[in-house]
Amino acid sequence: MAQHVLEMRGITKLFPGVRALDGVDISVRAGEVHAVCGENGAGKSTLMKVLSGVHPHGSYGGEIRFEGEPCAFRDIRASERRGIVIIHQELALIPQLSIAENIFLGNERASRGVISWSSTLVATEQLLRRVGLSERPGTRISELGVGKQQLVEIAKALAKRVKLLILDEPTAALNDEDSRKLLELIGELREQGVSCILISHKLNEIRQVADTVTVIRDGRSIETLTVRERPGEPPRVSEDQLIERMVGRELDQYFPERTPYTGERAGQVALTVRDWTVRHPVDTTRVVVDAVSFEVRHGEILGIAGLMGAGRTELAMSVFGRSWGRYERGTVELHGRPVPTRTVPEAMAHGLAYVTEDRKTYGLNLIDDISRNISLAALPRMASRGLVDGHGERRVAERFRTSMNIKAPTVFEPVGRLSGGNQQKVVLSQWINAEPQVLILDEPTRGIDVGAKAEIYAVIDQLAARGKAVVVISSELSELLGLCDRIAAMAFGRLTGVLDRTEATQEALMRLMTRTEVPGDRTETGEG
Repeated sequence: MAQHVLEMRGITKLFPGVRALDGVDISVRAGEVHAVCGENGAGKSTLMKVLSGVHPHGSYGGEIRFEGEPCAFRDIRASERRGIVIIHQELALIPQLSIAENIFLGNERASRGVISWSSTLVATEQLLRRVGLSERPGTRISELGVGKQQLVEIAKALAKRVKLLILDEPTAALNDEDSRKLLELIGELREQGVSCILISHKLNEIRQVADTVTVIRDGRSIETLTVRERPGEPPRVSEDQLIERMVGRELDQYFPERTPYTGERAGQVALTVRDWTVRHPVDTTRVVVDAVSFEVRHGEILGIAGLMGAGRTELAMSVFGRSWGRYERGTVELHGRPVPTRTVPEAMAHGLAYVTEDRKTYGLNLIDDISRNISLAALPRMASRGLVDGHGERRVAERFRTSMNIKAPTVFEPVGRLSGGNQQKVVLSQWINAEPQVLILDEPTRGIDVGAKAEIYAVIDQLAARGKAVVVISSELSELLGLCDRIAAMAFGRLTGVLDRTEATQEALMRLMTRTEVPGDRTETGEG
């Protein structure tokens, strides 16, 4: 048995009114990939912040031993000097700087205060080869996709002579191919003797790459399971076993049984988009959304599938008040009547709502509380003579806090303090409160745990059962297959086919998502 490189015993962390960690134990062996999983708010990220010095020694209870020695990290630099490096879900790269400048920022190759650029570039090239990147060291970060930026973060960690690498939801924003490459790299680092702690909600990835997994629930370590004795062995732990330990119960019905809408508008088309064409906002030679047409009915959940760069988000944002790109042509119809959606207020006035995939940047005011965030999309209805009804605002927020199971002590809790799943529930509440007829949800369960996913699936089903027309954009095909009535596929900015749920399979969708030829139209646009 390999010796433990890390031991955390009895870790307890208190915040005002909240016991975030309650006697957590975790041990990581040298050269293993150790996964940590649990619901949003379980305490995973707090535990890693304790380990990495974000929460300094003295602000928590318990003991940390690294390589057999007790540790008392006062800040991140202290933990990095010991070889513990954390890569957060929100990447800490500066877009305007080059790869080399980002990798060695704060860790410069210098002599007597003068940076040695020749040494920096040589070292960068070596690190890029090690993580499988062919880009030049002088390439700006802004020119890289998210997948390659994640690899630059790992190269940055390797430059600090990392011994224990902590990865917090590393594949949350990656497509399948980039995720596969990153998981392969984690396996290679393990072979090189680097221990890894992997925080992930994607249980299939945990089963694919982890050796051991510790489950945390409500601030306590529930159980540590052996996934495999040695790399290459099939996993011993099923997803159902992990889910049961994470949520404390079996999720017998992960996706809700579809409740059909039987109201007076049942079967009527709510939203029709015709010939929608949008160019890139900067490079106007690129057609990113190319002659897309679709419709969604009252009480229906329509899924939109596509690989990264297919144009799904661009389609949604441009339909919702032309908030992305340069509009070229196309019409939006509600109940068969063309309506103007040239601005976001116009789109909202005609009953459209859009829940963004980036809740922290575009969906929420993180420094404000739950109550005010929920009221944002419906302020005109909650105001009189320019003044917001504060009591009414709080009543509405309290109703959503209860019905959406938002885990917070009061509606006055700042949204920035909530877990990802609870933040997502606040965003959904915000737009449901606006009472739209058509709700477009862009990656509604990205970066949240299985328990919160099941709750959000139930909310989506309830919206459709009340007669709302719902469009769901998701990178998880299993999510679309389990949730939607029909699924439309996009590739290279074009709609390549629509499948009913009775005929949709992952294989059939993947064929449409990689298709360059659209029946009855011009072929191989290669754009988007």
